[in-house]
Amino acid sequence: MTQPSFSNFAAGVTTETAFDVLSIAKQLKAAGKRVIELEIGDSPFPSTQNGVDAGIKAIQDDMCHYGPSNGIPEFRQAVADYVNSEYGLSVGPENVVAGPGAKIFEQLFCEAFINEGDGVLVFSPFFPTYPPNINRRGGRICYSELTQENEFRPNLADVAKFLEEDPNPRAIFINTPHNPTGGVMTLEDLRGLADLVRGKDVAVFADEPYDQMAWSGQHHTLLAQEGMLDQCVACYTFSKSFSMSGWRLGYAVSSEANINMVAKLINTTLSCVPPFVQMAGAAALNGDRSQRDEYMGIFETKVKYLAEQLDALDGVKCLVPGGTFYVFPNVAEICNRHGITSHGLAMYLLTDADAEFGVACLGGECFGDAGHGFLRFSTAEPDELIQEALDFLPGAFNADEKIAAFVSENPKYKLESPYSV
Repeated sequence: MTQPSFSNFAAGVTTETAFDVLSIAKQLKAAGKRVIELEIGDSPFPSTQNGVDAGIKAIQDDMCHYGPSNGIPEFRQAVADYVNSEYGLSVGPENVVAGPGAKIFEQLFCEAFINEGDGVLVFSPFFPTYPPNINRRGGRICYSELTQENEFRPNLADVAKFLEEDPNPRAIFINTPHNPTGGVMTLEDLRGLADLVRGKDVAVFADEPYDQMAWSGQHHTLLAQEGMLDQCVACYTFSKSFSMSGWRLGYAVSSEANINMVAKLINTTLSCVPPFVQMAGAAALNGDRSQRDEYMGIFETKVKYLAEQLDALDGVKCLVPGGTFYVFPNVAEICNRHGITSHGLAMYLLTDADAEFGVACLGGECFGDAGHGFLRFSTAEPDELIQEALDFLPGAFNADEKIAAFVSENPKYKLESPYSV
């Protein structure tokens, strides 16, 4: 047998590390180890009730056949009504397209707007699937670093520099509230960004799956700024706010021309999103906001508690995130002391800190070079397990001999030069 060679793109593609660590955690648990999973970004709550009931009824009503590539009318109208009431927009169903979650819109946006050699500005740390989707189109990625000192908000001076100096600036990716840092773009930030790109042949991908997880104030969308409906494609998901990750449902909002192009691309790749899933989503938007808000309130309490407790640990500096259900502590001091990378520290906590117990989290470099020296913790476990993880960390961070042995056995996690503290 002869294995055909893979394309250059496929051979070099990177993946979302959270799922790789999830796999290791599951293997360890299957072997009998107790593992507290703070690595994956999935809601621990059941899907909201009206959504579930409507999905079941839609299946019983045989809404199990092909539907329009842009989405069924009931869903598109429900989305338009929802974003208008939540974010002060004035869009109609023609401005909405359905998708299987939000991640697919990264790829479709790139297919719609990016040609080979085009410059694409990405803020780092970044969601790990941005580069593969940009690389699919031969885009040229330019990075701007998000810093803890600036609360992980984008540096608009870098945006201006990109637009002025890049030979062919074509697109900008923003993510607010931000995964993994929890940073939130303020209304001032969005106004400034809109002023910079307005009227230019530049498209903005606004990744907003955590729109209901803005703890420091109301979430704002770039779509609400003058002229941005034409230049921005904003995407959302039911996975976080309505705990419907397994339903695989999301949507994008933009100008009618942009939406029609995205729908055309969906037609050629995905055909359509199952109508019964869309009926579940429409019912959730129309009837489950109070349950959504209950879930969000619980997350906010968990996030603030975890951040404050981590910040109290020696060698850790942690902001209370402005949004998301992640906490992103700076552990550079601990890494420097032990000569271990931050993702090495994360893997040590999972596999070697204790033979019978482990904590699964992610090293910040899983989200790009600017994440070096940080860890990302999800708050998707019950409070008592989060507390157990917190109680475990100080001893694990200070087990000099164990960490030294782990680095010796895993030289890929050796820190070659100290992180900036």
